[in-house]
Amino acid sequence: MASRMYRRITSLRGQVLTAKQSYQLKCLSPVTSAIRLKSSNKDKDFSSLIRPVTVKPKHSSDDINVGAELAGHLKKEDMLRLLNEFYRRPVVKTLAAEHGLDKRLFHQSYMSFRKFVVESEQLHVDLHVVLSDILQGAGHVDDLFPYFLRHAREIFPHLDCMEDLRKISDLRLPANWYPEARAIQRKIIFHAGPTNSGKTHHALERFLSAKTGVYCGPLKLLASEVFQKSNDAGTFCDLVTGEERRYAREDNTASDHVACTVEMASSTTPYEVAVIDEIQMIRDPQRGWAWTRALLGMCAHEVHLCGEPSTIDLVQELMMGTGDEVEVRRYKRLTQLQYLDRAVERFENVRPGDCIVCFSKNDIYYISRQLESMKKECAVIYGGLPPGTKLAQAAKFNDPNDPCKIMVATDAIGMGLNLAIKRIIFYSLMKPHLNENGEKEMDVISTSQALQIGGRAGRYNTIYENGEVTTFRSDDLNLLKDVVSRTIEPIEQAGLHPTAEQIELFAYHLPHATLSNLIDIFVTLSQLDSDKYFMCNVDDFKFLADMIEHVPLNLRVRYVFCCAPIPKKQPFVCTLFLKFARQFSRNEPLTLDWLCRQIGWPFTTPSVIADLVHLEGVFDVLDLYLWLGYRFPDMFPDSDHVRDMQRELDQVIQLGVVNITRLVRNAEARTPGAVIDDEDDFEIKHRRQKTTGFASEIVDGEDDIPVKRSPGRNGKGGVRSESPRLSSSFLEAKNAARKGQMGANEVNVGQGRLATQLIKKGLITPEVLKKLQSEWQTSAENGKGRSEDMSQDGSDDDNSQPRRPLNRRGRRR
Repeated sequence: MASRMYRRITSLRGQVLTAKQSYQLKCLSPVTSAIRLKSSNKDKDFSSLIRPVTVKPKHSSDDINVGAELAGHLKKEDMLRLLNEFYRRPVVKTLAAEHGLDKRLFHQSYMSFRKFVVESEQLHVDLHVVLSDILQGAGHVDDLFPYFLRHAREIFPHLDCMEDLRKISDLRLPANWYPEARAIQRKIIFHAGPTNSGKTHHALERFLSAKTGVYCGPLKLLASEVFQKSNDAGTFCDLVTGEERRYAREDNTASDHVACTVEMASSTTPYEVAVIDEIQMIRDPQRGWAWTRALLGMCAHEVHLCGEPSTIDLVQELMMGTGDEVEVRRYKRLTQLQYLDRAVERFENVRPGDCIVCFSKNDIYYISRQLESMKKECAVIYGGLPPGTKLAQAAKFNDPNDPCKIMVATDAIGMGLNLAIKRIIFYSLMKPHLNENGEKEMDVISTSQALQIGGRAGRYNTIYENGEVTTFRSDDLNLLKDVVSRTIEPIEQAGLHPTAEQIELFAYHLPHATLSNLIDIFVTLSQLDSDKYFMCNVDDFKFLADMIEHVPLNLRVRYVFCCAPIPKKQPFVCTLFLKFARQFSRNEPLTLDWLCRQIGWPFTTPSVIADLVHLEGVFDVLDLYLWLGYRFPDMFPDSDHVRDMQRELDQVIQLGVVNITRLVRNAEARTPGAVIDDEDDFEIKHRRQKTTGFASEIVDGEDDIPVKRSPGRNGKGGVRSESPRLSSSFLEAKNAARKGQMGANEVNVGQGRLATQLIKKGLITPEVLKKLQSEWQTSAENGKGRSEDMSQDGSDDDNSQPRRPLNRRGRRR
């Protein structure tokens, strides 16, 4: 009863509960947050997932109606009376149930059979004769059952192959899916410990000393960090993520070591050492299957696991079934971590080295504005930002020479970033999450989350080795201490997910079912050892499958598209996903020129917060292009150029994050009282970006980067970037799309890689390129003069409102 009351209260949108009240409700529930997971489809009636195949009535042909010639013509009213009597027979229903037809399927089969018999102009000879015999008293109505069952199996193909479907969806022994790993004797070494205990460091030392090795991380940032460290240490190491493979050797030959995201790990390549980081994510409702696959399937003599001690028991239990040896090495935190007895309470009490952690964009915007009003510069990190922007903000915060010494972040700082944080301040302890039914709820953060985030305070071998943790509000202080003092519940289940091969086998038996329907049927029929495994949430997969259901794609391609990691709550990204699928289905390559038209390239510097959110969505679209391009290089031929474009977009987003408080202020000025929703629910309106110039800004030195003068730390004139330069290659791609026509005051034109290719292909001539360079140079010189005049008038003060850029006709927008 208490559990039901808790779920009802916390699932209400717009609920107003303090963290303490929510935590008290949570403690009433006998079932904790995510100890044992199950698939929501298991609660569905199987027959409700089965969709009948349409069988059209037979129309007459030029052939003779043999049935009518043998037994005479049948009247429809007589056949209807006979079929209704057949439907009411209890013995018929019993026979139907024995052949897999429950009440729902029996009724659907009967309705289809009746329509087929009555509306067909020419029935099968044997069925025609049997109907005639029954009507003449020479047979019994039950004699129709074989013909009814034949029709039922035609509209419900699964009736003929239920045993095969059950065998395909039998997931009780997932360790047997990896014969290469089972063929060797593996040693599992579990490095267990809290944050900042050196567990991953010890595993990587063994990785670097091995002849061959693979590192499997949860994030591209972590894989990239291992890739960089390995090569810096003299060990050639390749990088493999969902979007690319980067070789360490200049001749692009494969190295003996690989750093990859866990989903990209190979289960067939033999290694001496494999490292699987953050093993506790094996319980993740969406991605847990990837850690399960890595744990069971890595073909390595030594498999090093790094993560929370809460996963030890599950790993030992799973390895008993594989016969692998398990060794546990426990680590303690290298530095001290203190939970303070006093809350911060006021923004005036925020000091250098602090990181304020919150769980919504609204809080990030509000906190940033409050700190800015007190002349306290802060770095901002949240999940929707590109990796480059996160690293840039982290570097800014870590730089001892940078005035930015405060960070405002979500739990995105929990892994993948090295930060010199003295004190973690929880602005709130409430976080939105998805329950086992895929519904969004507000809940107090778990003990594991609190320790993971709080453990980011104090880092070994930095200026803040000893960390502190507290809350912003006094009411949350005791609650935080209660949360972190609780024992972390042991992880009892590992995630599983249907593979492409399993779904293809289902599709072979059910050729008329949609991909989403196949997934539903698979999950419902699947058999798991629920004491050890759970089925991962497939709602995101089904969402994408339903979106492109009408697009003609073969099953394997459709499956790959639906595995794409995109934020389904962003309409702009989903729209482009659908356009990608349509273009692909027409066998038309998705070129750079086509992509530029879809995303509204070139990009403008964001002026309001909605612009920044839109650019984050554009970045996700470019990520999607690269992800699909890695799998279908022929259809996505311009991945290299898109990767360059993405880097430049990253710079534009970085500038927007630097000025995030100004963007919020501008949005409020345009729409008073506007509220920015949570990042998961923020709907982005697709609008094409217009090209702007920088006539009101000056050009600094050789880099041609428009900059803006502002007072330096010592009061003297400093320089800060106003907008990064867009490279010539993308400008010329846009030139080709616009047939060489461009305004003079857009962006710099130079000689880039794509420009060379376009010249070779005859899409642009060197003369046109030189003319564009000349026009830009003239525009830049004019813009410099005007900007210097404005600077002398004092109109470009750092506290003034930003000037609106010029449109292509030179007017203020």
